[in-house]
Amino acid sequence: MIALIIVIVIVAVIAIWYVSAYNNLVNLRTHAEESWSQIDVQLQRRNDLIPNLLSTVKGYSKYEQKTLEKVTQLRQQMVSMPSSDHKGLMEVSDKLTGALNSLYAVAENYPDLKASTEYSKLMEELSNTENKIAYSRQLYNSVVASLNAKIQNFPANIVAKNHHFTAMDYLQVPETAKEAPKVSFDDLD
Repeated sequence: MIALIIVIVIVAVIAIWYVSAYNNLVNLRTHAEESWSQIDVQLQRRNDLIPNLLSTVKGYSKYEQKTLEKVTQLRQQMVSMPSSDHKGLMEVSDKLTGALNSLYAVAENYPDLKASTEYSKLMEELSNTENKIAYSRQLYNSVVASLNAKIQNFPANIVAKNHHFTAMDYLQVPETAKEAPKVSFDDLD
């Protein structure tokens, strides 16, 4: 009789652990998906701000058409991509960030544009959105790290394998962002 009670207790403990491990994996996967959703929201916010910024800049700079066209093309490319293509979206997003930096540089040549209230507000909103994208990417990678570790750690890896949990990819920093910025004091008096 005591042996039967011990077996029942052991089976109950294993069942409780199994359910707990499964639920933990589901929670981590859901949190990773929600983290990606936050990135997607911020990318959409940036895409919504860009047309207003472009029209504001366009009014001041008739000669910077290449930069404006590149930003427009990259924005359109992002809008038309499926949100499930995380890697592709991040690649285009990184290119768009670079093109926007070029647009900021173009604005430096137009003091009236820099002084424009509308331009300043748009630039502040865009800058805030870029910061939110960076934070969201960091959160996503953190959650993915937790999920991937849980999938690999024993004994949760048994549950992960039985329920087909797979490791998720991290969002990578583009190679161009790893380069040190070039600083020049040649223009200073």
